[in-house]
Amino acid sequence: MNLPPYASEMNLVLCHTCGCACSLNDAQCPRCNATVHRRKPNSLTRTWAFLLASLICYIPANLLPVMYTNMFGAGSENTILSGIMEFWNDGSWDLALLIFIASVAVPCMKFLVLGTLLITCQRRSRWAQRERAKLYRLIEVVGYWSMLDVLVVALIAALVQFRSLSTVDPRMGILFFGLVVVLTMLAAISFDPRLIWDTEVEDV
Repeated sequence: MNLPPYASEMNLVLCHTCGCACSLNDAQCPRCNATVHRRKPNSLTRTWAFLLASLICYIPANLLPVMYTNMFGAGSENTILSGIMEFWNDGSWDLALLIFIASVAVPCMKFLVLGTLLITCQRRSRWAQRERAKLYRLIEVVGYWSMLDVLVVALIAALVQFRSLSTVDPRMGILFFGLVVVLTMLAAISFDPRLIWDTEVEDV
């Protein structure tokens, strides 16, 4: 079966900034003047650094309170998990489910997927390459919705402020969770998905 030629066989590479197809002989992209690289420089190292930093920040994000609630003189501080349980017990299962997905399920999935991609690429594994590429695309799409939990806290704070004698204030936990979101997004951006297929190209 005749397969289309690889970009490396045609001496072509995509610009990391604008996506323009450039010659490997070009030092800069003719469209945006960005430096042309065959692969993102230090992709695995950068991704590991951002991933480990996000894992470290995820610990205080869960242990520290994310908001302080004062309802008619009764004040309480809630972590992510205690907030989920409080919403669930109050009958707001939709908010509880939203916070659980945005604050627990999605970050853990991103940690697992990015860690799997990094380990398999470092070992130059050919295991499930197509599926791993799809997982990376999933991480990219999910990253756009990672700030849902922060937005939920802001929305709750705005709604409660309308009630007399009731206040909601953010706490340090939400700052660490915001850092987790930003660092995991940077990790996904730093990872070069073409590394998944490098072993395939070498065998051609």
